[in-house]
Amino acid sequence: MSDLQQYKNKRMAKDPEFWKTYEEKFETFKLGILLKQARIDAGMTQEQIAKELNTTKSVISRMENHAKDIRLSTLEKFAKVVGRQIHVALV
Repeated sequence: MSDLQQYKNKRMAKDPEFWKTYEEKFETFKLGILLKQARIDAGMTQEQIAKELNTTKSVISRMENHAKDIRLSTLEKFAKVVGRQIHVALV
């Protein structure tokens, strides 16, 4: 068993409520990381992305750090600015 799984098991025993939404929170976290990494790989700052999307740096920061309830159209625009594409899958 991995260290992460051991930690999850121990934490789950102490706080089962936390784990009810774990998967959803983790997916949101991963999306933020992907956005940030795509921006960095494109050599762009949050300010530059914000200018291209006609928004503010704080909006881009929220997308990267709390990627929740982002419209698909916004993700597509972000992807275009950093030279990427969005792929959506139902699994």
